[in-house]
Parts: sequence; C-alpha cells; structure tokens
Amino acid sequence: MPPLSALRIDSPLGPITLAASGHGLCGVWFDDQKHGPSESQRQQWPKDEHHPVLQNAAAHVLACLKGPVPPWNGPLDMSAGTPFQQSVWQALLRIPAGQSLSYGELARQLKTPKAVRAVGAAVGRNPVSIIVPCHRVVGAGGQLTGYAGGLWRKQALLKLEGHPGI
Repeated sequence: MPPLSALRIDSPLGPITLAASGHGLCGVWFDDQKHGPSESQRQQWPKDEHHPVLQNAAAHVLACLKGPVPPWNGPLDMSAGTPFQQSVWQALLRIPAGQSLSYGELARQLKTPKAVRAVGAAVGRNPVSIIVPCHRVVGAGGQLTGYAGGLWRKQALLKLEGHPGI
C-alpha cells in the first residue's frame, strides 16, 4: 500500500522524504538512498505538511541530527516488509544510541545465526532509516559497512550519538 501522506525536509545530511500510512510512519529516506522509492514515486504521494505523524517525525529526525535524543515513540508502520524483515527492524529498535551490534550478533539475537547475509539484506532494506537505527549495525570487526544512505551518513549518525571510536 502506498503512503497516504508525505513530507520532504532539508537536513544537514541532505533532503529527506518522510511518509505515513494510516497506521503510522512508514518511510524515512534520503533522496539518494539505495532501496528507497524513486523520485517519480515520491512525487505521486500527497504532500501533507500538517500531518501530525509527519510533523513529529520531521522534528524527531532533525533532533537526531543534532545529537542523542530519546527513541521515537510514535506509531510505526513497517508492514511493507516480510515477517523476517519486520523482526530484524524490530530488533534494530532495541539497539541503544551510542552502541552498535555486528550483523552476526544481530543474527544471533534473532536466533538465526546462519542467516547473517539475510539479516544484512533486511537491515539494508529498512524503510524508516534514522528512526529505526540501522546505522548502529557494523561489520564483525567494528568497521563501518553497508549503509543504504551512504557510509559517510552512517559515520555522521554514529558520531552524533557519541559512538565510541568514531
């Protein structure tokens, strides 16, 4: 189901499109993000600067780009994913700011230790970046790998959260 409402904001890390369905926030994408909707798809979505979920999400995302903030507590709609993807995205919500997990550790937490690549693919397809903190997942040795919004953004987000070693 396509989003019912969308809002585009400017951020220090580039333009971001936020989308909401009737069930909650369903998308937060940088313009040049891999696995996101195309520009033509985004242009078809009704714009709504007054949608309460989008207003709250925009304020939350912009606050995240200034430093650590409490986790998002608004409604989320992650129904666009498979049940496995949704389980990975829910697990991402449990990684605290300033901390990270490797893809392998995340797979083990999900009791799918042999599914590291599948976990990585699900992390990369996260439709609600920043809010669902996929940037907190790193390579086995702590190296920055795989961020659909670009590694430079992943590094910036981790640094804003006070992640050690960044």
